[in-house]
Amino acid sequence: MTQQVYLNGEYLPLADAKVSVLDRGFLFGDGVYEVIPAYKGRLFRLEDHIARLNNSLAGIRLPLAHSVAEWEAIFRPLLADDGRDQYIYLQITRGWAPKRDHAFPQQTTPTVFAMSADIQPFPGRSEGIEAITLDDTRWQLCDIKAITLLANILLRQEAVDRGCAEAILVKNGYVIEGAASNVFAVIDGELITPPKGHDILPGITRDVILELAEAHRIPYREDIIALEALQQASEVWVVSSTREIVPVVALDGAAIGDGKPGPLWQRMDQLLQAYKNSLS
Repeated sequence: MTQQVYLNGEYLPLADAKVSVLDRGFLFGDGVYEVIPAYKGRLFRLEDHIARLNNSLAGIRLPLAHSVAEWEAIFRPLLADDGRDQYIYLQITRGWAPKRDHAFPQQTTPTVFAMSADIQPFPGRSEGIEAITLDDTRWQLCDIKAITLLANILLRQEAVDRGCAEAILVKNGYVIEGAASNVFAVIDGELITPPKGHDILPGITRDVILELAEAHRIPYREDIIALEALQQASEVWVVSSTREIVPVVALDGAAIGDGKPGPLWQRMDQLLQAYKNSLS
């Protein structure tokens, strides 16, 4: 069956979806994106994802007024009707301009593209992954979910080149987030994640984990994590919308805890799966 995608108000085959080479997303990476899981055909935390999208659009000064219901109407035809787990990828750029100029064009129509894809099990999610720490070399507005991901790509690729699944980024001696994930650590029995700010992307799965921790009386806090504290943590996780909660069992070649997924990860993963099932 030919995959259908959405492009600027039309549903069409993926092979027929084309944008101009003068689109500012192509020339400058001038745009934002969002990834929205859909479990059993039901979009997960759509309101939160659209709120984050709107924050990103405001951050790059690109007005696009769509309600949550309007976005849902766009996404719904892209989802499979057999109820399998998928995600929506949404990308919005500033659109086509008649010439290549760094300054915003006087008038432009945003390019809006969306497609769906199946959520594939992340390799190592059950047994744990290895990660490395690297200096955070990205720009200073990481709370904007921008399509300009080259710095993240280079950092993640360095991890892959060294036989690891993720790079955990460090700035001024403190843990920030992963190259494509948020970070949690269990330190002295308490679940800790770095606080929101311009340094990190405000992850939706991150927020769900904090909500579940509070609801089930799991000690937690949002606080800075020194690299030395991360290295001594009993558990380390990286989380994202499509990977969910992935335990890190080795960091920079040294075991985290006993080198196996920890008991709090086991519990939180069960709580997350139960929460997802309760929404379907």
